[in-house]
This record gives sequence, structure tokens and C-alpha cells, in this order.
Amino acid sequence: MKRYIFVFLMLIVSAVSATLLLISCDRPQKSDYIRIHVRANSDSDEDQTVKLAVRDAIVQYFAPLSAGVQSKAEMWRLLKSKKEEIAKVANDTLRSCGYEYDSRVRLGSETFPTKTYGDLTLEAGEYDAVIVELGSGKGKNWWCVAYPPLCFIAAEETGKEEVEYRSWIAELFRK
Repeated sequence: MKRYIFVFLMLIVSAVSATLLLISCDRPQKSDYIRIHVRANSDSDEDQTVKLAVRDAIVQYFAPLSAGVQSKAEMWRLLKSKKEEIAKVANDTLRSCGYEYDSRVRLGSETFPTKTYGDLTLEAGEYDAVIVELGSGKGKNWWCVAYPPLCFIAAEETGKEEVEYRSWIAELFRK
């Protein structure tokens, strides 16, 4: 009888361990992400509006870039090689909206607050990021995830954010 109890307890421990392992595998760590951060020139209505226009242009630019990327390292290399094009997208958008200040683009480490995208919450902390500063970069900002391509945000006129996210890593584990 003791033997059956021991086997039963071992099965329970194994099942719980396997479940915890799958749950932890389904949750990427901070180091698995590349965030994107767009900082407005100021908090004026005009600068905030152009920030959103730049955001939309950059998101449109990022979508095809991320389509075939299979790793964070690959995305990081791609972003480094496209840094000037990202600045051009931002500057072209600023010019088309009648602004004379420029953008600056850098890749580095950035501190982000906790942010929730639908069912996904990214904890506050340091993340690798593409930082796009418009003008002085002292205004309210917008951020999202560039890799894995978990979300590309489409802001509504109300200012609320709708989120669509996907992760091929999570989909792989679900299969």
C-alpha cells in the first residue's frame, strides 16, 4: 500500500512540475523582448498629434521587417542595419506634417513601466529598445513591443489602444 501511495505522490509531483515548466516556458523573460519607444517633442496637442503620426509610420515600417524574423538577435541586427531608415521614416513624417525639428534614433537599454497589452503584462524594468526622440524628446511618449511581434498598436481617436498580439513561441508551445 505504501508503494502505491509513493507512486501516486510521485505522479502528482511530476504533473505539477511539468505544468509549472510549461507555464514558465510560455512566459518570455524581459531579456526576450525588444521594445519600441517614441518620445514626443513636448506635451502640446500638436506635438502629441505628430508623435502619433510618426508612431503609425514606424509601425507600418516595422510590420514587414518583423515578418520573417526568427530570433531576438536577428531582429536586433536588422534594426541596427535599418536605424537610418527608421530615422528617415520619422523625419519624412515630421516634414509632411509641417514640422522642422528632427528625430534621433538609437538602440539601447531603456527603463519601462509595467504595461498591459490585452492578456499580456510586461513588468517594469530594463528592456532592449529602439528609442525614437522627436525634437527635444521631452513630451509624453508611446511604446510597444518590436520583438517578438506581440503587438502593433492602432490608436483610436478616443486615445484608447486596441491591441492585437501574437507570439510564435507561445503558439509553438500550445501545439
